[in-house]
Amino acid sequence: METQITIFMYPTFIIIFSAILAFLGIKLLGNKLSKKHGNRKYHPIVGTMLNQLLNFKRLHHYMTDLAAKYKTYRLITPFRYEVYTSDPANVEYILKTNFDNYGKVMVEDDYNDLLGDGIFSVDGEKWRNQRKVSSYEFSTRVLRDFSSTIFRKNAVKLANIIADAANSNQVMDIQDLFMKSTLDSIFKVAFGVELDNMCGSNEEGRKFSQAFDDASALSVYRYVDIFWPIKKYLNIGAEAKLKKSIQIVDEFVYKLISNKELQMKKDDILSRFLELTTTDFKYLRDIILNFVIAGKDTTAGTLSWFMYMLCKHPKVQEKVAEEVKKVTSMEKRGNYAEFADSLSEESLERMQYLHAALTETLRLYPAVPVDAKICFSDDTLPDGYSVNKGDMVSYQPYAMGRMKFIWGDDAEVFRPERWLNEDGLFQLESPFKFTAFQMKIFSAVLMSSFIFKLSDETSTVSYRTMINLHIDGGLYVHAIHRE
Repeated sequence: METQITIFMYPTFIIIFSAILAFLGIKLLGNKLSKKHGNRKYHPIVGTMLNQLLNFKRLHHYMTDLAAKYKTYRLITPFRYEVYTSDPANVEYILKTNFDNYGKVMVEDDYNDLLGDGIFSVDGEKWRNQRKVSSYEFSTRVLRDFSSTIFRKNAVKLANIIADAANSNQVMDIQDLFMKSTLDSIFKVAFGVELDNMCGSNEEGRKFSQAFDDASALSVYRYVDIFWPIKKYLNIGAEAKLKKSIQIVDEFVYKLISNKELQMKKDDILSRFLELTTTDFKYLRDIILNFVIAGKDTTAGTLSWFMYMLCKHPKVQEKVAEEVKKVTSMEKRGNYAEFADSLSEESLERMQYLHAALTETLRLYPAVPVDAKICFSDDTLPDGYSVNKGDMVSYQPYAMGRMKFIWGDDAEVFRPERWLNEDGLFQLESPFKFTAFQMKIFSAVLMSSFIFKLSDETSTVSYRTMINLHIDGGLYVHAIHRE
């Protein structure tokens, strides 16, 4: 009975203790501001870390509600302010005008165990070196042609799996298939390794992918759990699960690096990095995991939300399919490999409505829903409000995509036409060039051959709160062959 009472009281104790710490944090920061910064103007305080903790499973909904009331606002943690903005002027200032004053928050411990010194979590010289090597590799015509071949090959594999499911009228988790397929693609393109995770022949690859997703979610949870350093020291709760997930990830990646070091013949990105640092396996491990986020999580996540939107908007799905048919002058369906081989860069660029539909998906379901920075020195944002050295300053793509002051009264409506001009041409250059290329290949192959419907057409889905925006629990669909 005593044990049961202790377990029951534990969450209550945590909440009360967190509230006390938050209150002390408010007093501490308030005193600090009044002494150091005088009459500087600050964004309104609308909550604390405790509010984020209580709303963790619907965190982006919670922050979107706040953004609708306050374009920019502050939340309090025991040791600093966290500033969240959906104001486009502030975002441009942080990312462009005064870029050097805002660095990656992940250089702190929250993500360090998972992402280490990879390109998404470092600044300065390491960031520049990794960007130089990877951007050079991806800019070469040889790699672009090679990646196109891999994307087409895996799109065909995926189409064959979907065809089998359609023939037997089976329900499938299309997000899981996208995750496996894009994981196969990025490992082959970036690391020269055949996973074949999509066909289920690589159990290690499946375990790695699941452990990586779990580690991502648990790392994000650190943002709202002030007790995570204690839990990590004691190896209990979420931190014990995170440690186990990272162990699975590390075993897989270090095995990959060791095998690659023995070969050193393939002209891929990992070989390029191995030439530069053959001894620092930890650094190589960090680079690999950051490429996994860029190549698998962002692409597969967006494709999954794209499929969800097409299922919810069948007229859009048909318009995409009609455009693919028109651009490719397709006479027959069923030979997926032949069709995929016919998809040239020029034909993909002509698929303007497909590009608009993918971009509209990214507007509502951005691959990275929140991006956090650390302010290096006291500053004043374009809206006239100040931020202090050490504050975390985040912009919110998920919330921004739903703001009426940015997109109008139909901000929450999925409408690809908003990206097209009067001639039906896409208006803005997409920043997702590499991933958009992969997404277009997969989308064109699938839309040319199948009609997709949700297994439960009355259902709605939500996200899993993690680094990238994944559909929680998967996306279950039926596929029907197009006549």
